[in-house]
Amino acid sequence: MTPDIDMESILYQLALTFVPGIGAKTGRVLLEHYGSPANIFKAPLKDIKNIVGISEVHVKAFKEAEPMEKAEEELKFISRHNIATLFCTSSLYPERLNNCNDAPLLLYYKGSADLNAKKIVAIVGTRKNTDYGTRICEDLVEGLQSQENILILSGLASGIDSIAHKKSLASGIPTVGVLAHGLDRIYPSSNRALSNEMAKNGGGVLTEFVSKTIPDRFNFPMRNRIVAGMSDVTIVVESDMAGGALITAHLAASYNREVAAFPGRVNDNRSAGCNELIRINVASMITKTDDLLDLMNWNTNKKQKTVQKQLFLALSPEEQKIIDTLQTKESVHSDELFHQTGLNNSQLASTLLQLEIQGIVKALPGKYYRIN
Repeated sequence: MTPDIDMESILYQLALTFVPGIGAKTGRVLLEHYGSPANIFKAPLKDIKNIVGISEVHVKAFKEAEPMEKAEEELKFISRHNIATLFCTSSLYPERLNNCNDAPLLLYYKGSADLNAKKIVAIVGTRKNTDYGTRICEDLVEGLQSQENILILSGLASGIDSIAHKKSLASGIPTVGVLAHGLDRIYPSSNRALSNEMAKNGGGVLTEFVSKTIPDRFNFPMRNRIVAGMSDVTIVVESDMAGGALITAHLAASYNREVAAFPGRVNDNRSAGCNELIRINVASMITKTDDLLDLMNWNTNKKQKTVQKQLFLALSPEEQKIIDTLQTKESVHSDELFHQTGLNNSQLASTLLQLEIQGIVKALPGKYYRIN
């Protein structure tokens, strides 16, 4: 994949990420005002300070040599290794991620997968998987073979992540690993060959971290937000109560994305996290691929039956108000339904229940609803 911008533009984009104290949110405010990183660097310092209200020290960094010197060094590295930079204003930048308020300004990418595929599924879980976890992960991926324009994401870690990537390769599904370090290395090193195969077979590796960044433990939660933000749904296969997979799941829920989890035995620590996500209604319980397809409304055969049902069903006035509101968005929170429909809480709850029983409306985690 080649970026649709010139090398000078890339240099300024890189340099913006090297300015101390300028994170993604502040950077986006400046971009909205000035239009491009080059214009930011050329702007008067007092104007920059007035716009974002940052300290004098951080403002002066725009005129110092260090950000540009680091950018030039990184540009040499990515040019030498055929790495694409995806800036947040590029059409190649993952659109779903761009909708998250903490999305990075720039990503480094080596691969050919469409990061804006129609269907993007994140599969995460423990590094110490059981045979049960291996089996359900492989069955899940195999069941997704029939889906067109689908991409599977994970973190290229040992355990469930690696199983998801390997089974995706075997199933002919593009798969991308999101890394917690720079592209000058692969962690764990045992997955280097796997990452190469992913890049060769329509997938790739992706990171927000510059070269020479080590896989420090603080980087993994940052990596997890990219996995969650890029995906339509995050699936937790196996996880204990303190696993990084749970961080990814909670991040996905905070972005109003679907979360699903496979249940496990109540006394199995490696399923404790999944069971807890289901218990507190952060994740929908799934036991097979068809459950996921139903959750995401990707099961075309069942979708057609639902549409037929809706066409011939006589709705009450209260039901029609809810359906009219749900048709405006992919999912709607119960509070918004309350305000938009004018129904009182009791009417809304009972009508939603009736629509669920009839299979017309589906309840989602976080008190969201959508047409089934």
